[in-house]
Amino acid sequence: MKLFVGLGNPGGKYARNRHNIGFMALDQIASDHGFTPWKGKFQAELSEGNLAGTKVLMLKPQTFMNNSGQSVGEAMRFYKLTPADVVVLHDELDLAPGKCRMKQGGGHAGHNGLRSIHAHIGADYARVRLGIGHPGHKDAVSGYVLRDFPKADEDWLDDLMRGISDGAAELAKGDGGKFMNAVALRVAPPRSSTGTNGKNAAKAKPADKPTAGASPAEKPQEDTRSPMDRLLDKFR
Repeated sequence: MKLFVGLGNPGGKYARNRHNIGFMALDQIASDHGFTPWKGKFQAELSEGNLAGTKVLMLKPQTFMNNSGQSVGEAMRFYKLTPADVVVLHDELDLAPGKCRMKQGGGHAGHNGLRSIHAHIGADYARVRLGIGHPGHKDAVSGYVLRDFPKADEDWLDDLMRGISDGAAELAKGDGGKFMNAVALRVAPPRSSTGTNGKNAAKAKPADKPTAGASPAEKPQEDTRSPMDRLLDKFR
């Protein structure tokens, strides 16, 4: 059994905030893979499903970001899980928008949701870090993460969510490499043999054909004059 945890803040006011990208990812997986409707449990919203033969519980803590660990700890104790069974999906300031990286264990890097989870279950859980970019100054971080994604971000955000959903089964099996490949195929599809991006590939321009009725260039005639005649022609 795996426990996928998405981080965010509860309520419609925060639903499209950058800080809520973890919630968005779980919503996409639940919708695409036929998970049960969300229900209240463990101070969270809980949904259950099956991915490639692995039972998966998905948890969206409703304690607000700073106390996310309370909910995660409750669910882990109830189901007798270990930190190795937990995958946390969260926003990452230190990654460019649309980038996705996996990490096993490590520090919380000042992220309040991760800080709370560390306090309740330790650091030995997996993380899916979802890039939202950085506002440029630490004093602007709070306002930045609590603002909605702008319309200009909708394309890459949709690609990222769909990529995570595509790779959800691999994530449940613990195959981080295949999960990351699935995400990459959505956010950075391979280029075609014509050198165009596979997502927006245009038809290759056909080679120009000869105009109808045109004749091939004629072969120049050989000059049969003697060297003396050719020299004399230059002075005429």
